Amino acid sequence: MDDFTEYVTARAGWLRKVAYLLCGDWHRADDLVQSAITRLYANWSRASRADNLDGYARRTLVNTFLAEQRTSWWRRVDLRGTGHERPVPGSDVDAALDLRAALDRLPARQRATVVLRYFSDLPVAETARALGCSEGTVKSQTSKAVETLRELLGEPIREGRA
Repeated sequence: MDDFTEYVTARAGWLRKVAYLLCGDWHRADDLVQSAITRLYANWSRASRADNLDGYARRTLVNTFLAEQRTSWWRRVDLRGTGHERPVPGSDVDAALDLRAALDRLPARQRATVVLRYFSDLPVAETARALGCSEGTVKSQTSKAVETLRELLGEPIREGRA
């Protein structure tokens, strides 16, 4: 299991960033990562043989997030707005906060699609595989999400990388 420990140690920060973009809360992101890592550990024999281990881990994380969205516990225990998030020095804090607030208003599948396409920089086919849906669904979810973000932010969003 040394290879599992090595992998998780190397990729935990990346998984946490993806989880944060999915849920919009650092504490909840930590919980998502912990749950995803637990699932990854339970399936390590299969995961370690995957052609793309990062893709396997990312899909596990996204599936964990989407499964959690279907339950109601996270609506009752909402820790957002506690003021513990720390902005990164030198970044456009206002724009980042506006984008995070807008992302938070997207439905879970649309948010997952945007995070995978623009933050994780996945092509449509890989995003479809990660979400377990068709490429057409990824395209339509991305289109709806980008349109909603445009409306919420009140300014054009450049297509391409976020």
